[in-house]
Amino acid sequence: MNPNFDSIGKQFVEQYYLVFDNKDIRGQVAVMYHPTDALLTFEGQQFQGVEAISEKMKTIPIDNMFRQITTIDCQPTVDGGVLVNVIGQLKNNSENDKVLGFSQTFVLKPANNSFFIFHDIFRLVIHNA
Repeated sequence: MNPNFDSIGKQFVEQYYLVFDNKDIRGQVAVMYHPTDALLTFEGQQFQGVEAISEKMKTIPIDNMFRQITTIDCQPTVDGGVLVNVIGQLKNNSENDKVLGFSQTFVLKPANNSFFIFHDIFRLVIHNA
């Protein structure tokens, strides 16, 4: 197990959202995913491989959203990778817009002296009464 799992996970989250939250370069986040084996589940829809993930990233409507991270929890995996769970909130510029909670979980695996995203699950946390 990688003893630096916590710093690896937290540095990854910082870099990932820095790129993802900028609509002009959001498509570049796809290079963080493993070229062929990466799997993204976004609100129940699955996308595999960099090309499909990149296309999905371009269509996510969060251009006027602000992200606030609440917690980042990391655990080492037995193969030297890192499991990362992020909890946070998304808020639109509009005064009347509701804050949306979200959860995103990543599995990072080592490859070529770096880490790639192999699994990514994103869900809005919406409670229907």
